[in-house]
Amino acid sequence: MAETPFWETKTLAEMTPREWESICDGCAKCCLHKFIDDESEERSVYEVDGSEVIHDGEQVHFTNIVCELLNTKTCSCTDYANRTTLVPECVQLTKDNLEQIYYMPPSCSYRRLQEGRGLPSWHPLLNGNKKSAMHKAGMSVRGKTVSEADVYLDDFQQYIALWPLEDVD
Repeated sequence: MAETPFWETKTLAEMTPREWESICDGCAKCCLHKFIDDESEERSVYEVDGSEVIHDGEQVHFTNIVCELLNTKTCSCTDYANRTTLVPECVQLTKDNLEQIYYMPPSCSYRRLQEGRGLPSWHPLLNGNKKSAMHKAGMSVRGKTVSEADVYLDDFQQYIALWPLEDVD
């Protein structure tokens, strides 16, 4: 009889560091630039002064602009260990801040588990630790982005994307 997977028996808070890291599906949607529109001004999510909530009248907009450290073919950070030093606005998702990071997309595996929705069928843990099913399902940023180094960020409105909000399965 097969053993029940750890993500079905443990809460996110109970997971070991290795288990926690493996929950990341590697879609790289967290590497997309996001902006908040509060009808009076538009600002980067990173300019929210540590806000842990989205206020009435505010809306998060995802763009197809990615961090310049992202390898868009593998959907992996080129310097994962140093990312928060090299990119100070890069948010490291942890057990302690998961609930405050309101701008994680609906397909985020951490968010799905926290909401009791389980892992999607395309998740690497369910596919031999390979990302191919995720890419095939269109759930990663692969082939959909432009590097922040190639755009003028003040023109972010031209790059607003709806696909990061899609959630398959």
